Amino acid sequence: MSIHKPGPNDSADNKERLKKTIKNMEAAEFAMEFAEGKELVAIKEKNARREESIEDLRNEIRAEAKSRINGY
Repeated sequence: MSIHKPGPNDSADNKERLKKTIKNMEAAEFAMEFAEGKELVAIKEKNARREESIEDLRNEIRAEAKSRINGY
């Protein structure tokens, strides 16, 4: 078993990642209309994680904007 090490955080693509995550969440919500059972549960769980990611990305984007304004 290999250990996964995440790469360095490249904040340059946060806005694009945010857009992609929102788009995926919307597509999953559409798919929920046709899902049932375990598949429906899995989609709901994944969208819950996406909601957390969206909030984290938005917070990171705000923090980066403040840093740029303050000259960091």
